[in-house]
Amino acid sequence: MENNRIKVTLFRNSSEFRSYKAGEIIFGEGTEGNEMFVVRKGQVALKINGKVLATIDEDETFGEMALIDHRTRSATAEALTDCEVVPIDSRRFLFLVQQTPNFALIMLQIMAQRLRTMDAGVK
Repeated sequence: MENNRIKVTLFRNSSEFRSYKAGEIIFGEGTEGNEMFVVRKGQVALKINGKVLATIDEDETFGEMALIDHRTRSATAEALTDCEVVPIDSRRFLFLVQQTPNFALIMLQIMAQRLRTMDAGVK
């Protein structure tokens, strides 16, 4: 499954990004989420109760669930290395989904892939 990870290269050269040092928390489990992120440089760990569930690499997204279902964050995102992430707020997300159908399809594929990975971990 690792080789089939879906990349979103649209934001690779974005001038709007936030920098985090290794070990810094990007967002915490249970907090409100009004944006998702694309890793521009570095790696991010997604954790639940301190256990690493996934490592997010460059050109991969995280935090999209809170944008879609308007619920609190289901995991903590921690910078695994020094990294740069591009924030995408709900307004920009909706614009991308409406104006770029391929972006919407990619987001669906990412969520389906993560659900299948979680299902495989339960079996």
